[in-house]
Amino acid sequence: MRPEYIPNIITIVRLILVGPIVFGLLTRHYHMAFWLFVIAGLTDAIDGYLARRFKWISRWGAMVDPLADKLLMVSTFLTLGYLGIFPLWLLIMVVIRELVIVIGGVVYHFWIGAYDFVPTRISKLNTCLQIILIIGLMFNLSYAIIPMKLINSMMLMVFVTSLVSLIDYIWVWGRRAWLHNKSCQI
Repeated sequence: MRPEYIPNIITIVRLILVGPIVFGLLTRHYHMAFWLFVIAGLTDAIDGYLARRFKWISRWGAMVDPLADKLLMVSTFLTLGYLGIFPLWLLIMVVIRELVIVIGGVVYHFWIGAYDFVPTRISKLNTCLQIILIIGLMFNLSYAIIPMKLINSMMLMVFVTSLVSLIDYIWVWGRRAWLHNKSCQI
C-alpha cells in the first residue's frame, strides 16, 4: 500500500463507523455511540492533516471525505431526531441545508462543470457547532452532566448558523452558476 492512500483509508473507516454509531444510538448504547462518534471526528482531523501535510490529496478523497462527513452528521442527526432527542425544527433545518448543498453540488457539477468546493467561514462555524452539539447531546445521554439550558442554546446557534450558511451557499453558488451561464452566452 502506498502512503498517499492512508487518508482515503481513514475516510473509509469513518464511513464504516456511521453504522455502529447509529446502531449504538438506536439500541440506547449511548456510551458506545459517543466514543465512536469521537473516534470518527478524530479520523476526520487525522485524514485532513495527513492529506495537507504530505500532499496526499486525491480527487477521490476530495469528493468522498466531505460526503463521509455529511453522511456521519446527517445520520446522527436523523437518529437523534427519531429518538426524540433532537427537536424537529432543528432537524428539518440541518437536513434541508445538507440536501441543498449536496444536490446543488451534483447539479452544478453535471450542468455547469467541475468546481473546487471550499467551505465558507460560516459553513465551517456551522459544522463546528453541529459537532459540538452532537458531542454535547451524546455526552449528556451517557453522563448527564451538561445543563439543558446550554444544550438548548447550542441548538439555537446551530439553527441560526445553518440558516445563514444555507442562504450563503445558495447566493454564492447561484451567482457562480448565473455568471457562468452569462459568460457562455456572450
